[in-house]
Amino acid sequence: MTKPVIAVPIGDPAGVGPEIVVKALTSDTVRENANCIIIGDKKVIDKAIALTGAGLTVHTCNGVKDADFRDGVLNLIDLDNIDMASFAYGKVQAMCGRAAYEYIERSIKLAMDGEAAAVATTPINKEALHAANVPFIGHTEIFGALTGTEDPLTMFETNGLRVFFLTRHLSLLQMLGQIKKDKIVSCVKECIAALERLGVTGGTMAVAGLNPHCGEHGLFGWDEVNEIEPAVEQLKAEGYKVAGPIGADSVFHQAAQGRYSSVLSLYHDQGHIATKTLDFERTISITNGMPILRTSVDHGTAFDIAGKNIVSEVSMVEAIRLAAKYAPYFTKNK
Repeated sequence: MTKPVIAVPIGDPAGVGPEIVVKALTSDTVRENANCIIIGDKKVIDKAIALTGAGLTVHTCNGVKDADFRDGVLNLIDLDNIDMASFAYGKVQAMCGRAAYEYIERSIKLAMDGEAAAVATTPINKEALHAANVPFIGHTEIFGALTGTEDPLTMFETNGLRVFFLTRHLSLLQMLGQIKKDKIVSCVKECIAALERLGVTGGTMAVAGLNPHCGEHGLFGWDEVNEIEPAVEQLKAEGYKVAGPIGADSVFHQAAQGRYSSVLSLYHDQGHIATKTLDFERTISITNGMPILRTSVDHGTAFDIAGKNIVSEVSMVEAIRLAAKYAPYFTKNK
């Protein structure tokens, strides 16, 4: 079976991105599941290979047509945009913020042009993007703008547990104002459509509760009674397989055990805590709702350990594996 081509931008060169990329490419899991095209700077990649002892041979190419997918070869689209004389690990640098954006931009183009089946991203630094006058705060915003997607949909997956988010980067006070019936109904429909694009059909989606014990019929809050329960009942009446609200102290465990195919987390930390406690390194972010598929490690640039060859590549391996796993279904169900 032909392995899907996964585009991998190296992220902020001053962070751990280059290290986890070269380490991941030595993994049997990556070699068995994907053909990777790396987008970065050859000088940075050479430094990462020397640092980690990865034992890879760099083959510069322009894309898939002139790539060399033999074991031990790192196929690199070299944008040559880092001045090593001023480069330093672990520091916010405008040069690195600009470079990171350009790597992502090229990766998206590869996927949009059909050369790559998906993109697996590495960490970038918001301060470096800002210093470079890049008009986006992070990956999701960049992917949304460059793919023409108004509101990309984020799903976390770890060890088979899939979690979507009704709200993300809001304060708890702001989040409470977003717990509305219509928003929940619309979000669940989008989530189920996203799962179907990834080949995940059947099963029941659970909606997490907001208050302790789902409010105990108004004893600890009325959000479940007034907004969440009516949303679930409407979805059921329309034929959607959905359950809830189910207490957030148990629903994620139940889904991890296979009772539910996915969970709708109502706010950022509710779902993040559940997935990252289950398996921090293998919690992978999957961005759906776009013309292309993107997976990502869910850790930062780790400036404090960058350039020290102590970072784990497990998340990068898992991000590439899931990109390769879902890419054929995503392409088929576009």
